[in-house]
Amino acid sequence: MATIGLDRLFYAPITEDANGEETYGTPVMLAKAIKADLSIELSEAVFYADDAIAELVKDFKSGKLSLGVDDIGRAAVQELTGAATDDNGVLVSSSEDIGMPVAVGFRALKSNGNYRYFWFYRVKFGVPSANLQTKGDSISFQTPTIEGTVMRRNKPDGLGKHPWKSEVTEGDPGVTSTVISNWYADVYEPAYGSGEGEEEMDNA
Repeated sequence: MATIGLDRLFYAPITEDANGEETYGTPVMLAKAIKADLSIELSEAVFYADDAIAELVKDFKSGKLSLGVDDIGRAAVQELTGAATDDNGVLVSSSEDIGMPVAVGFRALKSNGNYRYFWFYRVKFGVPSANLQTKGDSISFQTPTIEGTVMRRNKPDGLGKHPWKSEVTEGDPGVTSTVISNWYADVYEPAYGSGEGEEEMDNA
């Protein structure tokens, strides 16, 4: 079913242990969302036998997540890009800045009134782009865009796999109200082997 809206854009900071496995901080609002575009790059391998394709493998490689937002606060820019604030409260970006990966979550309104919720487990953003324009006879709103690379996370889930995204639609069979109401309390952790129909929300 088509989506007709987008809101509740959050991010969660990531800390890594000695093995690079992620622990997620408390999600905080990033900005008011305008648009989200996702493109996926796959690793593809084709095996031919008897003059035909015998095997075809397409695995997730990475993705590009482009977010149009109303504004990006200073704290979020520091977290996402590694920029620093000086003693006068001025945000300073330098060529040596290195932003840390974060988890990104948002929801999209469907035409039936239900929401589809998303978490991307590891996204590394670049410097936000800016569109500036002088005011003429009419007012034209100019808003920033941030683009990040979506990667699989290092920490395996309960099946030993490395997820890069989770999504759920409220009202779908087997989806509990707790999953929906707690979506932004923590970054969603896949639940396997916890009992039929049960889901849990834990820090990754």
